[in-house]
Amino acid sequence: MSVAKKQYKRVTTKSLVDMKANGQKISMLTAYDYTMAKIVDSAGIDVILVGDSASNVMAGHETTLPITLDQMIYHASSVVRGIERSLVVVDLPFGSYQSDPKEALRSAIRIMKESGGHSVKLEGGKEIKDSIKRILNAGIPVMGHLGLTPQSIYKFGTYTVRAKEEEEAEKLLQDALMLERIGCFALVLEKVPAALAQKVAESISIPVIGIGAGGGVDGQVLVTHDMLGMTHEFNPRFLRRYLDMYEGMTNAFKQYNADVKSKDFPNESEQY
Repeated sequence: MSVAKKQYKRVTTKSLVDMKANGQKISMLTAYDYTMAKIVDSAGIDVILVGDSASNVMAGHETTLPITLDQMIYHASSVVRGIERSLVVVDLPFGSYQSDPKEALRSAIRIMKESGGHSVKLEGGKEIKDSIKRILNAGIPVMGHLGLTPQSIYKFGTYTVRAKEEEEAEKLLQDALMLERIGCFALVLEKVPAALAQKVAESISIPVIGIGAGGGVDGQVLVTHDMLGMTHEFNPRFLRRYLDMYEGMTNAFKQYNADVKSKDFPNESEQY
């Protein structure tokens, strides 16, 4: 007999922990602006990630590295104004937390105060432990991020699957246990073997959100522009396209252009 899943009027960090404990999967998508956030929130998505992927999706950069703290605050504040239910997680961008725990705290405080976001996300394990602890000690919720960490792309040299070898897999598991121990409320696992991701999810009590990490974790995240098919160059195995908006939007723009050129738009009913 199935058990009815609790409906949350407002998703919080505690909601996510409860959802894992109850076997309820967690949905997470990205948003970078008010309009998209409003649609994603109204669809019942549990978590909205204001990702540093805005560097790629919104600004056209090759990597996530160029986006600044000020730009992340701008995107996050736009998203917060569009939501009523979803938990908003905001990425701390490259250079705003890695080298100095005090700088990490200042960056996290700025995001919380200036954007109204509900939590922050940082990439890395024990090497950024002190930064995470400093942020947590200030009462700011932290989501971790392990596996493929795009801010370290020049260190890895590739976007390939991480932790396939035993040594790296063991480090990832130990980092996950550490993130739980110091107080993170959840973590993202990106592009790691499904068996390892499931092992991590079963080893810790906080939710594990996967992207390219199989179905044995506690929830899933995708970049909204990718799953809507607005981007078409990016085709990883883990991506399911729920729409083909690239073609649909292109056809709409072409039709609009043709209607303007032919003087079909506006017609009599479309003017004052």
